[in-house]
Amino acid sequence: MSTQDRLREKRFPIQHGSGAMPAAGFGTLFKDLSVTTQAVTEALEAGFRHFDCAERYQNEAQVGAAFHQALASGKVSREQLFVTTKLWNTHHRPEYVAPALEASCRRLQVDYVDCYLIHTPFAFQPGDNLDPRDAEGKVIYDPGVTLLETWQAMEKLVDDGRCRAIGLSDITLPALKQIVADARIKPAVVQVESHPYLPEWELLEFCQQEGIILLAFAPLGHSMEPRVLEDKVITTIAQQVEKTPAQVALAWAAQRGTAFLTTSTRRSHIEENWDISTLPESALSRMKQEITTRIRLNSVVETGVPGFIPQKKND
Repeated sequence: MSTQDRLREKRFPIQHGSGAMPAAGFGTLFKDLSVTTQAVTEALEAGFRHFDCAERYQNEAQVGAAFHQALASGKVSREQLFVTTKLWNTHHRPEYVAPALEASCRRLQVDYVDCYLIHTPFAFQPGDNLDPRDAEGKVIYDPGVTLLETWQAMEKLVDDGRCRAIGLSDITLPALKQIVADARIKPAVVQVESHPYLPEWELLEFCQQEGIILLAFAPLGHSMEPRVLEDKVITTIAQQVEKTPAQVALAWAAQRGTAFLTTSTRRSHIEENWDISTLPESALSRMKQEITTRIRLNSVVETGVPGFIPQKKND
C-alpha cells in the first residue's frame, strides 16, 4: 500500500446543507451499552471523525462523554467531527421534532449536529415507550402524522441552525422519490443497509443524480449468513492486494461513492476498519460483475423496527 493513499480520509460534500461527511464512519449501536465510551474513544484515536448516533440506541450520553473527553483534551476540535443522530419513530409529530433534537444534543454534549436523520419512515404511537406494542405484541403505529409533515419539521431545524443537514434512514427508493419531489430542503443523506450482497445500485444512482449521500450500514454484512466476508471474489481480491476481506469491502463502498458505517468494540477491528486503501479498478469491476448473491439482512424497511434477520440457524 502506498503511504500516500488517502481513501480513508475521503469526504463527501453536503450539497443540501453544509459541511462534508467523511466516507469512513463509526456506528454507535452496541448490545452492551457500557462499552460505548471506550469504543468511541478508541475510534477517535484510530482516526475516525464521523460518528453515527441515535436516540433509539439509548447511549447518546455515553457517546457524548467520549466526545467531551476528546474535545477537552484538544485531541480533536468540534469542526473536525461529523456527528449524526436520529429522530426516533415516537417523535414524528411536528411538535416533538425540535425537542427530540435538543435532547439528543444535550446528551451528546454538542451545540448542533452535522446531520439529523429520520430513523425510519414509520411513525409510532407517541409517548415514552420507544417500542409501543398492543396486547398481541404488534407495533402501534401513529396514523395522525405523515412523513412529509415530519420532514417539514426537520426543515425548520436547518432554518434555525440546530443541524447543518437533514436526511432519511431505512427508506425505500419510491418513498425517497416522493420526499425529494415535495421537499423544500432536499435530503442530504440517506442511510440504508448496503454491502456487496445488497449494493442498491438503483438507489445509489438516484442519490447521486439528486446530490444525496448514500450512507451504508452493515457494509460488512453484519457477520450473518451468507457471510459477505467469505465470498470467494472478495477473499481472492484481498489476497491479491494484501488487505483483509473487510478492508476490501469497505474500500469498495467508498470508491463506488458511498459513505459507510462500521461498529466494533475491539481495538484491532476498529483499526483494521480505518486502514483502508484504494482498490484497482479491475477489483471493482470483478465485484460488480461476479458477485451475484442478493440478500437483505435487516427488515426495518418493512416495519420500522430495526432488527437483523437470521438467515440460517447456527449449528
